[in-house]
Amino acid sequence: MTGASTGIGRELAKQFATNGFDLFLTAHDDLSEAARECEALGAAVESLTIDLSLGEAVDSLWERVRSSGAPLSAAALNAGRGAGGEFVNGTRLDDELETVDVNCRSTVHLAKRVLEDMASRDEGRVLFTSSIAATMPGTYQAVYNASKSFVQSFALALREELKDTGVTITSLQPGPTETEFFERADMLDTKVGAGDKDDPEDVARDGFEALMAGKERVISHRLSTKLQGRGSRFLPDSVKAKMHGDMAEPGSGDDA
Repeated sequence: MTGASTGIGRELAKQFATNGFDLFLTAHDDLSEAARECEALGAAVESLTIDLSLGEAVDSLWERVRSSGAPLSAAALNAGRGAGGEFVNGTRLDDELETVDVNCRSTVHLAKRVLEDMASRDEGRVLFTSSIAATMPGTYQAVYNASKSFVQSFALALREELKDTGVTITSLQPGPTETEFFERADMLDTKVGAGDKDDPEDVARDGFEALMAGKERVISHRLSTKLQGRGSRFLPDSVKAKMHGDMAEPGSGDDA
């Protein structure tokens, strides 16, 4: 489980713990509270604080998982970050490159290790945390939305490649959720950052249940997010880009 210290990742860890899984948790910050919560739910927990934007950290994580000796029956690749604001003369390049490294590069790197192992045993489940943002151009959030489009496409391609095996791939597409994401992405002054959001527990439950059922994807959680996912198939990209800009423009939440 990556990105397990807060938000959706922490709630996903609790879903796994409640349903009889032992856990290996990782995140870039302190995991002690998340580990204690999962242990209180009956899970045996190991944890590792690492920066997944670094390739050597991903290899270190995988070696720790393998050294446990227990087969990995399920994995939730949930770690992610974002950066809000204008791409030109707004956001910092370092933040955007780290978004690519965490959301895309580390996901590919870890998925390679996890899925080769699962495929060799013909057994396993992997949940990728994508986003409803994957369905639209991310005006004022250009790199983040593009990275989630990558994750979504990647997950669906892997599902097709592995369809005749005992390994399943599921994509979780949350809408705006009450996590630290908007603060860390410097988006608290936007309409989306200031507006109502889903409870991460609800989103995690949707994701876990879809994973266990072997579903292709789940859009979570509120009806408006599900309708947005369906409607995006029919709207021109230019319209979706304008709609996203209205929600994510810096300062747009001042009157929200």
